[in-house]
Amino acid sequence: MKTRTQNLKPFWGSLLTLLFLLTLPPVKAELTNKERNILANEARAINLAGALITDHSWNQLPGYKDRQFWEGLPENIRQGYISKAESYLTYDWPVVKATDYLEFIRSGDRRQSVYSACSNALISLVMGELVEGKGRFIDQIINAVWYYSEQTWWGWSAHIGQFQKAGAGLPDINQPYVDLGVGEVTSNLSWTWYLFKEEFDKVHPLISQRLKQEINIKALNPYFERNDFGYMGFKGGRPNNWNPWINYNMLNCFLLIESDPARKIAQVEKVLNSLDKFLNGYSDDGGCDEGPSYWGAAGALLYESLEIMKNVTGGKFDVFDDPLIRNIGKYFYQVNIHAPYFINFADADATTGGNGSIVYRYGKAINDPVMQQFGAYLARLNKWGDNPLGGKIGDQIKNLGLISEIRQAESREALVADFWFPDTEIAGARDQEGSFKGFFFGAKGGFNAESHNHNDIGTCLMYFDGKPCLIDLGREEYVAKTFSSRRYEIWTMQSGYHNLPVINGTDQNAGAKYKAQNSTFTANAKMATFSTEIAGAYPEAAGVKSWVRTYTLNRGKSFVIRDQYELNAVEGVT
Repeated sequence: MKTRTQNLKPFWGSLLTLLFLLTLPPVKAELTNKERNILANEARAINLAGALITDHSWNQLPGYKDRQFWEGLPENIRQGYISKAESYLTYDWPVVKATDYLEFIRSGDRRQSVYSACSNALISLVMGELVEGKGRFIDQIINAVWYYSEQTWWGWSAHIGQFQKAGAGLPDINQPYVDLGVGEVTSNLSWTWYLFKEEFDKVHPLISQRLKQEINIKALNPYFERNDFGYMGFKGGRPNNWNPWINYNMLNCFLLIESDPARKIAQVEKVLNSLDKFLNGYSDDGGCDEGPSYWGAAGALLYESLEIMKNVTGGKFDVFDDPLIRNIGKYFYQVNIHAPYFINFADADATTGGNGSIVYRYGKAINDPVMQQFGAYLARLNKWGDNPLGGKIGDQIKNLGLISEIRQAESREALVADFWFPDTEIAGARDQEGSFKGFFFGAKGGFNAESHNHNDIGTCLMYFDGKPCLIDLGREEYVAKTFSSRRYEIWTMQSGYHNLPVINGTDQNAGAKYKAQNSTFTANAKMATFSTEIAGAYPEAAGVKSWVRTYTLNRGKSFVIRDQYELNAVEGVT
């Protein structure tokens, strides 16, 4: 048995020295589905069919005719929206060419900008018209409606081949698939229809009629009638952020577009059943294995869906006291290092602005003042509310009504002393609660088939005075290879490019069976220690019998990395 230790101490502020010291001795299986069915049970308990408000009276957000609201916005915000809309007054709506779609299978380029440009134009024109209210942008909004109505598909090229017999390359109009892109566009178009239907009808009745028809054909009907889209979770497996991301958009659309009360109830029930599949696959500790930047498209959008459900049932549907729902929210602020820096295992980014409004509202919903204050802090940090907001149309309208409340709320950064998610196997600690000064470290166990996985069992990151010192490199720009069988050819996905040993010339392997064992975390006022056995993450070729990686934070003094290992053979350890 051999031991290798690195001891990092502060010297003259953030200068680090390395010394050599001693060790600590060292089960975790992959996350499994639990049939909690929190949302279906709540729907049953409140008799959802009787509680659901099936007309539009549930929606208390300001509409186009609520001129007092729109004209009462701060003048700089109003002018910002109007100026942005004016930049699209002569916008020439482009064609998404066949070669734009085909580029994904030719070079791997996802061409995201091709699809986002038109979306930005639509959102800007709608928000500009809502704010100004003079009809100046209506014709261009109609052009946007016609542009999208004439388009074959509203999704992203990278997702085409998953659920059509023709495979990747070009979208098949006979097999419409609802992906992330379709969900985003459908949400914006549904709000456009809801807000401007009367204005469209003054111009020509076919405008709103055609838009509603295309929304149903391209998105709502395929989602409602099919159960085999993987992200829904109905065919097994553990859904990732696609599930709440798409379900949140679909829930908005069903509530805005569907006119048949019985069908609307069935649609909402399907969304809830699908969201339950996401929750059933979540660990009890609420940890997001995709990382905090992906929490914004996972836990955050789960919250948004639950908030809508509370509104559309007159407050009867309320699961915000459920321990898992609370834990999913609390995760986000616990893994803050010093905003905008957050822990960034897997594909997560090292920095994220976070959505201050969602964090604030989530904290308010679960009655967690730390989370609520952190949301207000993020809003101020990012100067949220100083200028026109970003995001989808419905979200912007909702948030515009909250600017005053959030900006006036108590604001404080969440800097917890330590955290431990025993199911997700992510831990971290800092020198002193409430301060970003000194050492902070984060570490993980887990297994190598997590969502957005990197082969990184046992890795760590370390910051000093809120700045990165030992880092996780994250990921490169997504291309076709990123989510293919060749994913682990990409260097940023390999364990050797994390701060992990290459044992006998061998890296960790990908797959659910390659996992940590005996992951533990202890913390007190003086120290915090995370330890995990990582030998199981390596294939037999590595010749490793045991390799225990331990991280110890001696609060206010040092950060120690310790390896205790035993090899069956020695052909080279780096």
